[in-house]
Amino acid sequence: MYKSEIIEKRIIEEAIYMINNKSTVRCTASKFGISKSTIHNDLVNKLNTISIVLFNKVKDILELNKKERAYRGGQATKAKYTNAQ
Repeated sequence: MYKSEIIEKRIIEEAIYMINNKSTVRCTASKFGISKSTIHNDLVNKLNTISIVLFNKVKDILELNKKERAYRGGQATKAKYTNAQ
């Protein structure tokens, strides 16, 4: 198996994981043991040349995560200061 085939297989696995679990880039990176930058680059720049269907589904999840980012940050801060007291 060529290196490009291995990378394509990994990208498809990342996309399927993110879609099935509706996970964030950080969670997906943790699951696969690679950096957030690599996951983001794979799913945003490379996936659309491999599978446009998966790309569109992942894009929707990434947009949802971006919208929810401020809320998640606020919840984390609240939990941090609630537990500190």
